[in-house]
Amino acid sequence: MSSSSGGPDLEARTTTPALERGISLGGALARRDGRPGWEIRQRHLAAIAAAGFDFVRLPVRSWGHAPGDGLLETVAALVDAAWAERLAVIVTMHHADEVDADPSGTAAELAGWWRRIAAHFAAASGPLAFELLNEPCMPAREWNALLPAALGAVREADATRPVIVGGADASSVAGLRELELPPDEHLVATVHYYEPFRFTHQGASWEPGSEAWAGTVWGSDADHAAVTADLESAAAWARRHGVPLLAGEFGTIERADQPSRVRWTRWVRTELERLGVPWAYWDFASDFGAYDLERGEWRADLLGALIASGPPTYRTR
Repeated sequence: MSSSSGGPDLEARTTTPALERGISLGGALARRDGRPGWEIRQRHLAAIAAAGFDFVRLPVRSWGHAPGDGLLETVAALVDAAWAERLAVIVTMHHADEVDADPSGTAAELAGWWRRIAAHFAAASGPLAFELLNEPCMPAREWNALLPAALGAVREADATRPVIVGGADASSVAGLRELELPPDEHLVATVHYYEPFRFTHQGASWEPGSEAWAGTVWGSDADHAAVTADLESAAAWARRHGVPLLAGEFGTIERADQPSRVRWTRWVRTELERLGVPWAYWDFASDFGAYDLERGEWRADLLGALIASGPPTYRTR
């Protein structure tokens, strides 16, 4: 399922380009713990397309929502709005902590959600992929056992929709190494990259002890080499397994040193493109955001680190 550019091809029946450069819309449909959210507007999607991105990743906190409560219709409306801007869409299930806590006991509910959403979009002609579970944190053996059931629920309604799967350990490079993919010609593996964690998550309110990381900077030769080694390891895993790879998240918290944030973002992005790995930045408008909602404009330095002049040039795998 690879395009000539190296990125995952979202359905031959569409006219939208394959996934290359994307951005996540975190915090709009995936709120929890009382954190303030925001509402996705058409102007936001238009700004994303105009900046040079070709897809959005839509995190949805779907866990616990009953059929008919309106969530699926809200998701569908946002997918249509993105398609109107010629943006491909990845719908991903976020904050399903109950699945991590009880994988076997929640398998039926996880499958039920994906069965409903796959059936809803089965006849859709727009470019759309499903990511079964964001950043699984259960042991790898439990996630590998649960994965076929969730995938099977999608396949009951849609045999060819691209399905995106990350490994355990929060979809990290380490988790990718333990991922066991079911046989399926339309799978895309994903990896999330936030290394070094003490730099990207310094002062994060949800990470105990992260205040002690404040002031961590990034940019030495050794820093650059470590990122390159990690990303090359992930790309090599994908080649060995004959599956496309998507860097589904990478980003730095706004509390980090801004010049370091820009250096890190540019290096991760350019290395991914050198390796032929399409990517989605985290995030559009959260505390990792490249866009300022209040001002209604991009943070120019971060956008510049993400979008170089011209389309990405992928190496042939």
